[in-house]
Amino acid sequence: MAVPKKKTSKAKSRSRRASNWRLSAPPRSVCPHCREAKLPHVVCPNCGWYGGRQALDVD
Repeated sequence: MAVPKKKTSKAKSRSRRASNWRLSAPPRSVCPHCREAKLPHVVCPNCGWYGGRQALDVD
């Protein structure tokens, strides 16, 4: 069986594991009514529109 020649340092193994912990930015889409950036499948926080209709009354 293969045996490691040297001990893997804590920094090496932790940095290898840390690559899976990265967070990516949430996706953005454009509101078709007010052209502001918003999360997809969510009511627009700027104008309150969703799915071609007024879903919330935003003042």
